[in-house]
Amino acid sequence: MRPATRTSGDRSGKGLAIVRAAALTGTIRRASDHAAEAFGSERLLPVLPELRALLPGRGLRRGATVAIATVGTAPEVSVEGLARPTHQAHQTQQARSTGATSLLLALLAAASGAGSWCAVVGVPTLGAVAAAEAGIALDRLALVPYPGPDWATIVAALLDGVDIVVAAPPGPIAPSTASRLAARARQRGSVLVSYGRWDGADITLDAVRGVWHGLGQGRGRLRCRQLTIMSRGRGAAAAPKRTEVWWPKASGPLAAHLERSLAPAPSTMGAEGAALRATG
Repeated sequence: MRPATRTSGDRSGKGLAIVRAAALTGTIRRASDHAAEAFGSERLLPVLPELRALLPGRGLRRGATVAIATVGTAPEVSVEGLARPTHQAHQTQQARSTGATSLLLALLAAASGAGSWCAVVGVPTLGAVAAAEAGIALDRLALVPYPGPDWATIVAALLDGVDIVVAAPPGPIAPSTASRLAARARQRGSVLVSYGRWDGADITLDAVRGVWHGLGQGRGRLRCRQLTIMSRGRGAAAAPKRTEVWWPKASGPLAAHLERSLAPAPSTMGAEGAALRATG
């Protein structure tokens, strides 16, 4: 006799059992129910002003799949005044993307602050203190650091009721699984954010360069970082875009110093031109 095949109801039941075991019962509702007041009915979730130019519609569209690149060509990572490229011109080694975790926190900050629920699956290094410092509301953040072999089932269950679900693929995933999870996000109106490569993502964000400030000439402490972020995607997001984001942001006297030191120098062409005309 052929063994009975697992139905979609069986999978949903298993997913709900996992959610209950993780003490998430009562938080899993329709994604639109979690956001404050009328915000849940909007098709766009807000992002920081610095990230708006990278996204179609200038926000996170409900139902979209966004990927954050965590591995790529070794970037140039610098400390203020001590720029050191990590690879020679002829080398194309693979390395951890600079600022991937910072980019993830920055992407969640505005939506969480506006009332959205977020969940992060498979990122054990993500700290609650760092999330809180980024402006993420911890009482609306679910962390599943070690999802185990039921990774896809847990992500699917969370997509049923959480506005933004961050999922770190444990390895190469089957195209059918990727398509099923992306379709579930579209149906439920959630945003699926892959912390790592995701074939078919609507848009991919990549922190390609990071420069830390605050160390000075061999003393001090790292205070803020200037990230260069690039985006590429499909459809309206096909054209690559690039922006600069301060994360963590500078504050106090350092912020004023950086504003002065990084501001473009005033043009002197007008005065030089007048002098040339005066001398013939």
